[in-house]
Amino acid sequence: MDTILLAAQALGTGLIASWLTLGVRDNIQHPAVNESYTAEVMEMTRTQADYPDSFAHVAHRAVTDRAVQQATFRLVVGAELVATLALWAGVIALLLAMVGGVDAGTARAISMIGTMGFTAVWAGFLIVGNHFCYWFCHEGAQNTHYQMTLWGIGTLILLAQG
Repeated sequence: MDTILLAAQALGTGLIASWLTLGVRDNIQHPAVNESYTAEVMEMTRTQADYPDSFAHVAHRAVTDRAVQQATFRLVVGAELVATLALWAGVIALLLAMVGGVDAGTARAISMIGTMGFTAVWAGFLIVGNHFCYWFCHEGAQNTHYQMTLWGIGTLILLAQG
């Protein structure tokens, strides 16, 4: 049973590692795509345009400095990259644990570290996005961030088994 549990944990960790790997790849190869939306949220552009009365109450939160926006995006991509590397280290450790090459508890711990990073990235978007009231005009992004956070929590629960 422990081998099957380790296989399930390796699969669960590998799935989120794969998802985040693609995101990091795109953020490195095509940074303008997501960086522009990060800047838009920080500037609160859509909120100002679509909900001017509400924006008036929170306008002081907007960050319009391009250097700060770009630095924030780079920080996020760096966090994603670290989480991705930790996730893949966890997957490898879990696979090795299946054949007795690594202690199963150590493999789970490594995977949990990566999964905590994955979950923290998405929960961080929810928290920071809430500060910038992104729920006004970026519902699709917010929904994705919720689902990724839940996926990470689910994977943490799976890894806590055993």
